[in-house]
Amino acid sequence: MRTFLLVVALLAVLTTAPGSARAATPDPGPAVWPLDPRPTVVTGFEPPSSPWGAGHRGVDLLGEPGQAVRAALAGTVTFAGTLAGRGVVVVDHGPSRTTYEPVDPTVSVGSTVPTGGRIGTLEAGLSHCFPRTCLHWGLLRGADYLDPLSLLGVGPVRLLPLDLLPVDLVPAFLLSGAPAGRPFAAVPR
Repeated sequence: MRTFLLVVALLAVLTTAPGSARAATPDPGPAVWPLDPRPTVVTGFEPPSSPWGAGHRGVDLLGEPGQAVRAALAGTVTFAGTLAGRGVVVVDHGPSRTTYEPVDPTVSVGSTVPTGGRIGTLEAGLSHCFPRTCLHWGLLRGADYLDPLSLLGVGPVRLLPLDLLPVDLVPAFLLSGAPAGRPFAAVPR
């Protein structure tokens, strides 16, 4: 019991001591879009079912080659370089970190960036939404991938089932293609 209390006391001191990573990390405040003006979300977040499973571990934001990329939250740059042929910037925000690619970094490791501070420019031709230019923006807490849109209060895009749409909004060709055994039941306006 005495050892347990000693360990708990030591952990409390280490997590609150001046200069510790937790104490030195300021509250990042509200997030901003990493591209300005507000971009179109081309591909949404699809969490993998396992650490190595398929999925989309972030969102793709439509942009222009050479467009400024901004830190969504204040933090410290922990990576700014090339990974797998693409420029990548990682900003640590304490309990979480955001990732940005393909980016030509204008910051270096150890730089502190404010919310909305420029971290690089969007590179053309290296995004996975080619031929368009997109910024892949990710959010991690520990090893867990999260939807970065949650930082902005924008949840995942949800599509309503066709049978819950008002009849006059459903195209006629869709009404005629209702599955057998399940009549189309649109909600009248």
